[in-house]
Amino acid sequence: MDSKPVKDMIEASSKVHCSGFHMDGLKVNNNEKPSTLSATVNVHKQPFIIGVAGGTASGKITVCDMIIQQLHDQRVVLVNQASPSTDQHATTDPPTRTEPPAGDGENVPEKIKDAKEAGPAFHCDLCDAELLFKITQALLPGLATACVDNTTGGVFRSPGSVAADIRKELVEYLTQRTETYVAESVVLEGAPEVEMYDNPYDIISFLIDEFAVSKRNVFSRVSALLLSERREDNIDDFAHQMEINGFWPVDKREAIVQTLLKNVDVKNEYHCNMKFETQELSLHMPTCSFRAMTCGNEGCDARFSANKTEKHDSACPFKVIPCEQKCSDFLMRRDMDRHCITVCPMKLENCPFFSVGCKAAVPSCKIEEHQSEELHYHILYILQGMYKEASKEVLKERVDKIDEIAGARLASAKNVRSLTSKVKDLDAKLPPLVIETKKKEEETSETEAKPESTGVSDTNENTENAAGN
Repeated sequence: MDSKPVKDMIEASSKVHCSGFHMDGLKVNNNEKPSTLSATVNVHKQPFIIGVAGGTASGKITVCDMIIQQLHDQRVVLVNQASPSTDQHATTDPPTRTEPPAGDGENVPEKIKDAKEAGPAFHCDLCDAELLFKITQALLPGLATACVDNTTGGVFRSPGSVAADIRKELVEYLTQRTETYVAESVVLEGAPEVEMYDNPYDIISFLIDEFAVSKRNVFSRVSALLLSERREDNIDDFAHQMEINGFWPVDKREAIVQTLLKNVDVKNEYHCNMKFETQELSLHMPTCSFRAMTCGNEGCDARFSANKTEKHDSACPFKVIPCEQKCSDFLMRRDMDRHCITVCPMKLENCPFFSVGCKAAVPSCKIEEHQSEELHYHILYILQGMYKEASKEVLKERVDKIDEIAGARLASAKNVRSLTSKVKDLDAKLPPLVIETKKKEEETSETEAKPESTGVSDTNENTENAAGN
């Protein structure tokens, strides 16, 4: 933007107070032609002016600092007009952020400096390590998808020949879109058929997919359904090839993701937004809650922020913990389920006499103890199978007699077949069992009840005859 339109803007704003207007909406002198934006400039990149007015020591600078902080380190110029009536040529403080260098096609953020000369000079660049790594890993497949879809069906172009240019376009697109995504989400909130995201990973993944779709050529759009499996293989192969060749190193991708993450993390949940002088920053970094940590459990290579240490420790699959079923073994959390259902001595098993009626679930290490303690009931279950019509009380007496003549011989029977054989042998030595079935008991009770009812009816007849006489 030329200096003359900026000067006109400052003069116009000094005469009339304006709050929140676009530069292209200002009126210019009739002798001058209105400035036009280049066709290549995205509409989201148009400058925007926020006017802050107030009396002396009313907190104007404080309000400006809060606005700059909420804009999350986007390019901001603080125009100081302390005395508009006498100073028509206001000075501008240094911008809070310089234009990212082009380099090899990647926009790598520089150190962020505060607009106030006397204020803190550096921001803490630390972000949520786990989220940072997750988004970083999503960039390479997104680039591979755009390159493959852009060259599908091409004879003279390959994904590798366009990778550098598309990488530059991808970074520029993500930078611009993340700077305006939050504002767009507020404007479009509640609009039908518009899906907005809150999590930074979901937002950036959506934008990566959006960019990849925009790079599809005509042939890839037509053949997307027919070549879906082959397309996925080509994307995976090209992403793997770029990873091996170091086409886009992890450290450079992380530097880009840090900027994207800060742009969309308006609530400061996933990055540190504190500002420091150089010496203070060096003291803060080792204690920052977003500093990167590595898991100390053998075999685990997870990365996470210091404030997520407890969360990771509670779910780390490589952490050695005691057996959940209270046996004496210690093992990795990832091996716990297999241990508990296979070799754990406290694994619950059905009683060996489950088939004859014992429904107890017993730890495998306590099966013998259970058999010894519940032998009386196991004999009862076997007798119930032998004398199905006998009552439980009668069979309990039979069990006591078998115990008397058996001694310790039955304790060695560890399964149904063995115990049944021994019980039958001992039962044969006892007098025959007199079985009183339930049916006989019911008939007996009915027979006893009939004389009583007959006596009652006779009494009633005698009473009626006496009354008639």
